[in-house]
Amino acid sequence: MGSVYRAEDLRLPGRLCAIKEVIPDPHSSPEMREQSHQQFLQEASILAQLDHPNLPKVSDFFSDDNRDYLVMDYVPGRDLKQWLDDTSAQNSKLSENTVLTWAAQIIDALSYLHRQSPPVVHRDIKPGNIKLTPDERIKLVDFGLVKLLSSDESRTITVVQGRGTALYTPLEQYGGDSGHTDVRTDIYALGATFYHLLTDFPPVDAKNRFLNPRALRPPTQLNDDISPHVSEAILWAMEMHPDDRPQTIEQFAQALFGRGGRPARAVSLADALRANWFVAVLALALFLLALLATLI
Repeated sequence: MGSVYRAEDLRLPGRLCAIKEVIPDPHSSPEMREQSHQQFLQEASILAQLDHPNLPKVSDFFSDDNRDYLVMDYVPGRDLKQWLDDTSAQNSKLSENTVLTWAAQIIDALSYLHRQSPPVVHRDIKPGNIKLTPDERIKLVDFGLVKLLSSDESRTITVVQGRGTALYTPLEQYGGDSGHTDVRTDIYALGATFYHLLTDFPPVDAKNRFLNPRALRPPTQLNDDISPHVSEAILWAMEMHPDDRPQTIEQFAQALFGRGGRPARAVSLADALRANWFVAVLALALFLLALLATLI
């Protein structure tokens, strides 16, 4: 994929920056490499236009020796995976209030990205890609899998090919760029991130959930201190099918902060029977017993 370096800006002594190096696929043809390079230039110019307090500012991009480079602000501090590991080592858990304070900033950054034209989807949200600066500001870092959605949705383009991190990746993203990912992909990953931060248990990955739909335990079963509406909002965000999740990051935020909830869904007879199979079998058995008694 590439590497990220901490560097000093020689034109502005003392200013630190991060340089992301994008290494091309060595097996690709010269035509494919040129196409990838032109795509990088187009998308890097769009990233350079982003300006939000919870996103590192992209200040420059260039190419050298057939490799492309993205220059952005260096973000000091520790990522949330490190915070989670430290808390776990102390046999403790991150408080709901702390995580929700972080969540407000993360959601604000994602709302900004999703409002762009075309919308920008991060596609690799996880605790390790969220940093907390010394002044308590959240920064959503690593644009490595950023995806720009064209306005007519007839095509999608990606800065760096990749499929995200399995624990936080929804099923539709496993197809790489051939899969249909949109803003709801970020919503799933964000829900999975909050699940991990609040429970100290990594979420069951989407492939295993597909094979075992009941594998994901509600957050309230893993941490008694989680509010029911927070647990329900996280499970809603992590629904397997995109249509069953919140359709916007704002809708998810309303549920997470207790200002709204999951809309009521019509339940089919088959779904009701699957969810209440024991009651259905018991009712059928009682009916057959009653029928048999009338015949005796």
